[in-house]
Amino acid sequence: MAKAAADKIAAPSPVERRPALAGQEFSVTGVTLAVLQPAQRISLRAPEASVAVLSKALGVTLPQKPKTSAAKAGRTALWLGPDEWLVIDEAGKDPLADCAEVTVLHSAVGISHRNVAISVIGPAAAATINSGCPQDLSLDAFPVGAASR
Repeated sequence: MAKAAADKIAAPSPVERRPALAGQEFSVTGVTLAVLQPAQRISLRAPEASVAVLSKALGVTLPQKPKTSAAKAGRTALWLGPDEWLVIDEAGKDPLADCAEVTVLHSAVGISHRNVAISVIGPAAAATINSGCPQDLSLDAFPVGAASR
């Protein structure tokens, strides 16, 4: 009897996570802000001896220089510290699963749920971004591809 009742219970459907601001856009004179599509993100920590193997598994070379990033095939790795990277996949693949395949020392934690990407475009985009950040984000000090916390 209990088995028959258990057989009738439908398996739960997968829950789709949707950012609270999904699809939102805001425009004022000279600037438009829009929430971008969700992406897979991991926080990756590893010693120097593990970098080559992890780079191969992820399909993108983990940058070794401060404030740099590397990108390939919809996946970006941003240098955050001597042994730390933020890996973002916008191609619908799972970087956490790729890291799970390797046996070298590392820590990979899924953080997709805690980040939101926002596009800031328009003639006033630079002024808008710089108004909310104490770091100099001019293209001279912070060129395209630079990374920082």
